[in-house]
Amino acid sequence: MLRKLATIILAASLSLPYIPAAEAAPKKDFKICWSIYVGWMPWGYLSASGIMKKWADKYGISVEITRINDYVESINQYTAGGFDGCSMTNMDALSIPAGGGVDTTALIVGDFSNGNDAVILKDKAALKDIAGQKVNLVELSVSHYLLARALDTVGLAEKDITVVNTSDADMVAAYGTSDVTSVVTWNPLVSEIVAMPGAHKVFDSAQVPGEIIDLMVVNTETLKDNPALGKALVGAWYEAMALMTSGTPEGKAAKEEMAKASGTDLAGFDAQLASTAMFFESAKAVEFTNGAELPKTMDLVRNFLFSHGILGTNAPNVDVIGMSFPGGSTLGDAKNVKLRFDPAYMAQAAAGAL
Repeated sequence: MLRKLATIILAASLSLPYIPAAEAAPKKDFKICWSIYVGWMPWGYLSASGIMKKWADKYGISVEITRINDYVESINQYTAGGFDGCSMTNMDALSIPAGGGVDTTALIVGDFSNGNDAVILKDKAALKDIAGQKVNLVELSVSHYLLARALDTVGLAEKDITVVNTSDADMVAAYGTSDVTSVVTWNPLVSEIVAMPGAHKVFDSAQVPGEIIDLMVVNTETLKDNPALGKALVGAWYEAMALMTSGTPEGKAAKEEMAKASGTDLAGFDAQLASTAMFFESAKAVEFTNGAELPKTMDLVRNFLFSHGILGTNAPNVDVIGMSFPGGSTLGDAKNVKLRFDPAYMAQAAAGAL
């Protein structure tokens, strides 16, 4: 679940020179990167199984899919032009590539966290009891965002607690110490911690559904100049989605491969899927992307980023970066749109037009 890592090194990432990912003329060879997370495991399977090659061949292109173990590094490399597309959350898409001036399109809206992320207290069973506590989490991550949303539901704010930046690798061990009484983290760490003595899950992402969104984004100019890339990626993705939900031996084997690649077994993978609202059907992803809630969510996200100083370099106000949504609506500076939610290719998949 490294997708949740903080954008702590954001300033460094934004100092990287931007190398355009595409020339004006169409090209044939493309590079996509991804990192370990239950909702992104299909990308590795698409590459290993040959499904991606089949769809790339259909459109006369080649697509190289690369797993990068460090989530933030994968986004940095995409932002610097090393990849044409990358898996990332809605929050990180806005803060790093869009915040760094790279015009980016959410090509595939794959899922949203629906319980994978949680606030856990030790020996306390109510969220309001977090007041005055030190809270261990990966600072400036989606966990930090979830904490802010949780606090708001009980009339508290960050000034009422103290954030203690803690690596995800150290989170379980930290909870086991006597001086750590509150953590915010993600699965599979959540499952490990709630099984420990005194642990109470007092808030999770199912209470803010649709806000922590997992995407495959691509460089907007690359997509504009090379629609074949969008068609191949989306076609391959939804073939994998259909396989995962087919109930066939082949579908089970595919999920077993994904589970193995993520360091768990099929039961563990299915447990993670259970707290992930996957859009297995393209029509559902289109409906979500077209929905009235998405702009509201992104307004919450941009305000969180701005209040924590990570909405682009020296952002003068929350409107500095523009975002566009289906139907032509925008948030922020309409003359500086850098993050676009465009369901057009997913809609083609839903219509059987790929």
